[in-house]
Amino acid sequence: MKKMILSLLLLISLGGFTQQFKPVEDYLRINAAQDDPLYTTYAAAMGRSRLYGDKAYKMDYYSCCLPQNYTSDHAGMICNLWKIDQVVVNRMSEYFKKPFVSFSFPDMAVTEYEPFRGIHVTETFFVYSSTIALIDLEVRNTDNISHEVSVYPLLEAENDSMEVVRYDTVHKAYIVHRYESPYRLISSLKTEYGYPTKVRDVFTAFPAPYTYGAYPGELSSFYNTIKTDFYSDKRSDTLNQRKQGLGRFLALNFKKKLSPGQSASFRVLRGFQGQAEDQESLMKEMETMKTAMLKTFYEDDLILFSKIPRINFKSSDEKIAYLGAFNLVRGCMYPPSGKTNYNSYAFSRNPLWGWGHGHQVLHESLSMLAYVYMDPQSAEGSQRVYMEQQREDGLIAYRHGPRGLQDYPHKTMSTTSAPFFNWINLEVYKVSHDKQFLADAYASGSKYVNWLIKNRDTDHDSTFEWGPYGIIENVRDWYNAVFQVSAERYLDVDKEDISDELECLDLTLMVVKEEKSLSLMAEALGKPDEAKLWKNRADGVVKLVNKRMWDDSTGFYYSVNKKDHSWHFMTRDLRRQEIIGFLALWADAAPKDRAEKLVETLTDTNRFWRRYGVPTLSARDPWFSPYVDYCCKWNGPVWLLWDYMVYEGLKDYGYNDLAHKLAAKIVKAAVVQLKKNHNYWESFSSDNEVLNSPPNYIWDSILARLLIEEYQKK
Repeated sequence: MKKMILSLLLLISLGGFTQQFKPVEDYLRINAAQDDPLYTTYAAAMGRSRLYGDKAYKMDYYSCCLPQNYTSDHAGMICNLWKIDQVVVNRMSEYFKKPFVSFSFPDMAVTEYEPFRGIHVTETFFVYSSTIALIDLEVRNTDNISHEVSVYPLLEAENDSMEVVRYDTVHKAYIVHRYESPYRLISSLKTEYGYPTKVRDVFTAFPAPYTYGAYPGELSSFYNTIKTDFYSDKRSDTLNQRKQGLGRFLALNFKKKLSPGQSASFRVLRGFQGQAEDQESLMKEMETMKTAMLKTFYEDDLILFSKIPRINFKSSDEKIAYLGAFNLVRGCMYPPSGKTNYNSYAFSRNPLWGWGHGHQVLHESLSMLAYVYMDPQSAEGSQRVYMEQQREDGLIAYRHGPRGLQDYPHKTMSTTSAPFFNWINLEVYKVSHDKQFLADAYASGSKYVNWLIKNRDTDHDSTFEWGPYGIIENVRDWYNAVFQVSAERYLDVDKEDISDELECLDLTLMVVKEEKSLSLMAEALGKPDEAKLWKNRADGVVKLVNKRMWDDSTGFYYSVNKKDHSWHFMTRDLRRQEIIGFLALWADAAPKDRAEKLVETLTDTNRFWRRYGVPTLSARDPWFSPYVDYCCKWNGPVWLLWDYMVYEGLKDYGYNDLAHKLAAKIVKAAVVQLKKNHNYWESFSSDNEVLNSPPNYIWDSILARLLIEEYQKK
């Protein structure tokens, strides 16, 4: 059945954006060179993944001083060195033809290169599961003379940290123990959740390696090991065959003499697990993968990508970034486990840090706006995690996932997150057309908004305040010019963040958007009275926003003091121009004349109209900084999903040309980084190119949605 489906997909297009019915395989071939904007992080398919003890990998096919390699956060590097006719090729700068990537999927990359003239290599990297990754090499002699080809697969850890347990002569595999630190620069892992620190690595190959070895010291010294002095009486073509002791890297070796036109195939596998896990089950699975047909998994990826819109892009940069955005979001997905019956996601799988490997949060779930085009059922499943774990009183907590509801109570009050729930569900439904999902989402979303009305409007004046743990709830948690009292955030949580003491513009507009989304959902479900009720509620809040939160003197929207609705909190002027002022366009809350003033401010190059998008804070503000030197900052960085909301608002108000220009800035921000380092990032600098924030953040997949909308309107 799968072959029949695949054959059909290879003949037709399911995207609806082009009349050219190219085969899926042709469309997905990218032939990306080293400076193309390719996202190069790979993780196992959702069904073969697990939350803890999970390894994903970053592929490096572009660094001059290394061979093509694959690294996993805190778990070392896999690579291959080459020796052709006694000539060692140990770095990409020496390759006769540099690598290019022909196909890139969430779990697989296919590259081609020539380490030496006449030796063509097709290298397939495949992350089979959370515990097994492999490199498959097809080596072909395209020369008119024979060549002696020797390949040295390597597994390198840090600081001579691998303890060789043994070389298993039955499985032809190195077995080593290693300590893996849970410490991270940004948010360490919590070992009580199940992250293993005492780990086991298995390194093996097929066919059986000619020789093997384990070595201390720098990888660069291995050149001398495999090269040796031609005239030395100690010259040997075998490795040290070490079976015990500490080392930094393991080495295997294949040898094959290839005549003109002849090919050979080799496969190297890396297994990983906690030392307390069953070793034999891992070894057995690795034995199966030594000879498994990778074509089956390749075809699975073709089917997966056959569902995305097929766009005729104006540039290959856009197309490569578009496909990479889908790889990003799919690569963050995990199957149902623990306390949820539905698939869920982590913010990132490589690198792996505590906060980013926590559970779902509503603002990260904006990635479902893109992901639904790839896998509608899975996108719905992710949203159903919230519905399944929603508290009886309607609360959707800050986090949900395999560990269940996590509400971070503070001052006896539970913590929620930025309420994008109904907007996301409505947009997912528009693509999936699943009425049962819409009905379930509407019931859940109605309860949630009623919870917000009861618990986030404590003075009952119909505009809203964040909860007492606002420093995480409002998701704008570092260097926020309005909510944060001190420039360096040196006070405690209660003194530092004042978002529970203001009528907050961002939350109030989010509630408006939620109520308007519920109105549209009720309409689609044939509930006209309820649709009217939600619309009237939203309209009532919009009137209050324009009465209380608009300042004529500056032509902008702001949060106000909860007690007297003034522009001041103690001695502080709350009129600091932030990106949230433009959410009035996204929520359709600004009258036309005020929208015009907002657009004037937006397009001022000295304030918000910057090189790489709309910053979180006006460049005129004394707190503004164009530098992204840490995570989570709101004093100048560009966050793609918030810029996407500004883009949506511009379109809704008919500023299509400006929306298109903003889209170009957003795409440029991502493409510049992808060309440089092949990562997506938590946030981007509005003005500069060097970033020190967490990479490979799930919500940057919103770029795919942006590009779909850009080309959909043409």
